[in-house]
Amino acid sequence: MIDPRLAGRTVLVTGGSGNVGAAIARAFAAQGARVAIHYLAQDPSSPAGIEWAHVTPAEGEAARLAEELGNGSFAVSADLSEPEGPVRLLREVVERSGAINVLVNNAAHCELPDDIDTLTHASLERHYQVNAIAPAVLTAEAVRLRRGDALLCVVNITTDAARAFPGQTGYGTSKGALEALTRSTALDLAARGVRVNAVAPGPVQTGWMDDDLLARVEEIVPMGRAGDPEDIADAVVYLASHQARWVTGQVLQVAGGHAL
Repeated sequence: MIDPRLAGRTVLVTGGSGNVGAAIARAFAAQGARVAIHYLAQDPSSPAGIEWAHVTPAEGEAARLAEELGNGSFAVSADLSEPEGPVRLLREVVERSGAINVLVNNAAHCELPDDIDTLTHASLERHYQVNAIAPAVLTAEAVRLRRGDALLCVVNITTDAARAFPGQTGYGTSKGALEALTRSTALDLAARGVRVNAVAPGPVQTGWMDDDLLARVEEIVPMGRAGDPEDIADAVVYLASHQARWVTGQVLQVAGGHAL
């Protein structure tokens, strides 16, 4: 029988209160883990004309999810776009739970428009702060707060289009940076027994695809369907499990054959 050995572990899922993040939180809780569900308490101030897509549900929804999960799970707020946000988040989680064993860097920033014609220094900074810099700082702080040789692994959520994402310059390149971070930190931390991997989802239906777009996605995905949040969650749990104990530095594409 497969035993991922996650019962009693503490898992931090950033952007964990909705959509894929909530599915990841539920998947870990089903294995007996305590889940710290990160959320963004308030919408950031939005420049005119920009559509924000990284805002997770507010405190009430995160708290309800934590109660649903049980196992001592709890909700925790932090703004990862702030320079000190990631460090404060990690320290609060460790203070409340005593340790952190699995870090899932799922929170992401995406704003539209994001093509080369609309690119600005400020938009790139916003994308990179949440999608690349915050995961790097969270990983470093998790290593600093690790006690002895306690279990610690990191799973980053990228995108299967990180190699080339036309029309989403800031988002795509920041996710490409996150994949590079996955490989570099995996090599830096391997000798300490810390594993770092990534999951690269294809198009996942979380309500953003209408019927026409969903039909087009089903045509271009070799396995004939869009992904479900649970498809991504199960892959994340695998990479955090005992069964993946000799797997590090990998970007696991979970996309039904899309973008190969």
